[in-house]
Amino acid sequence: MKVLVTGSTGVVGYGVREAAKDRSDLACVYQRREDCDLMDFAATKAYLAEVRPDAVIHLAARVYGIQGNLNNKGLSYFENCMINTHVVEAARLAGVKRFVAMGTGAVYPELAGGAPLSENDIWSGPPHGSEDSYAHAKRGMLAQLDAYRTQYGFDSAFCVSCNIFGPHDRFNIAEGHVTPSLIAKFEEAKRTGGKVSIWGNGSAVRDFLFSYDCGGAILAVLDSGIQGPVNFGMGEHVAIRTIVEGLAEIYGFGPERLDWDASKPNGQAKRVYDLTRLNTTGFKPKYTLAEGLKITADWYAANREHART
Repeated sequence: MKVLVTGSTGVVGYGVREAAKDRSDLACVYQRREDCDLMDFAATKAYLAEVRPDAVIHLAARVYGIQGNLNNKGLSYFENCMINTHVVEAARLAGVKRFVAMGTGAVYPELAGGAPLSENDIWSGPPHGSEDSYAHAKRGMLAQLDAYRTQYGFDSAFCVSCNIFGPHDRFNIAEGHVTPSLIAKFEEAKRTGGKVSIWGNGSAVRDFLFSYDCGGAILAVLDSGIQGPVNFGMGEHVAIRTIVEGLAEIYGFGPERLDWDASKPNGQAKRVYDLTRLNTTGFKPKYTLAEGLKITADWYAANREHART
């Protein structure tokens, strides 16, 4: 099966590469920005027509962390809407038989009680204000895929990602996601001898998934033929403080090197997922949280000067 992977140079793209390297039944084409500008619909149609994939794994997106989403609401909404709309329509026109899209946990509303979120909860309220523009763009893609399934019989799944981390992430201290941002802070503090400034009080709870396992989950969804939204995660409910403590152990930092800034936002208090649909695919994580953090921290230390920010 010929599989086109868009956005293949991001953290999830490299996760798919890792998961697919031993799959002799897959012929993967890894799209990069220089291969095709997905903001250009004519170019996107031409590219899909040329590649003629059997399936598409759509990962390309304009991605930020909490502060980046707050600072770039309009840009995030517009660019993600354009990219997603173009790729889905171009895939349909090219006769793609299976489409697997990467969504985000931000599509969920902030439901009272913090119970595990079921895929049926996506449309039950507005997304959290810290990420609403990005979330609405992703919700729009989900609506497009649902509409295409109804009208055209378009075969698709929408992966609702938890907090993904791993090598090749964006290690941006100010605007990156929590884990790569923290790793960049720890690495800087190691070099300077300073403290690590940490947003919030560490109480926010998330489900984290190492990128190599995320790639495996995407391929499991691709193989399964499952339709519609599918939650991703390890099934472990982890406080941000646990990530900080795990990195402090890796870097050999004591509590005196950690500077918690409670004046900064925590983000949504709790976001964890019901993984019943994912479990039907047979997916099982291969890496523990500690193993994933160590691999990611070691990769960044070795590639810091060339890593994305």
